[in-house]
Amino acid sequence: MTSTQPWHAAYPAPQSTGGEITREKVLQLLKTVPLTERDFILVDLRRNDFEGGTIRGSINLPAQSLYPTLPALYTLWKKAGVKRVIFYCGSSRGRGSRATGWLADHIAQDGNTEMDSLALVGGIKGWAAAGEEYVEWMDEYDEKVWKKE
Repeated sequence: MTSTQPWHAAYPAPQSTGGEITREKVLQLLKTVPLTERDFILVDLRRNDFEGGTIRGSINLPAQSLYPTLPALYTLWKKAGVKRVIFYCGSSRGRGSRATGWLADHIAQDGNTEMDSLALVGGIKGWAAAGEEYVEWMDEYDEKVWKKE
């Protein structure tokens, strides 16, 4: 891999596309499913642009480190009973859709019919721009970061 290639060129392109989930549905899940009963996980894929806050309860797994760790993560999520892995980045059109596809490939190879790999439509930018109801569900929200968008 040369320095002119994108980071993901070192890994195979996903064969699957995974699915999508709207911010409205994610907000509904956050509001109605207690933390101790959740069968979903939110994964924030940002690294260099990890600023302005994150959706409450998300874990940060930068996309650049995801592919080689996916087998271990998948095993952990499966054993924990996770049914939906919801990925997002800035817009969920690059890193988010790529990560969703990689996990969907892994799920299909395992023959797992109980887990879904989903990308948050609009990513964190769409979430932060959707209004106060969404911003309330962000940790470390920094309005200044989103005002410059």
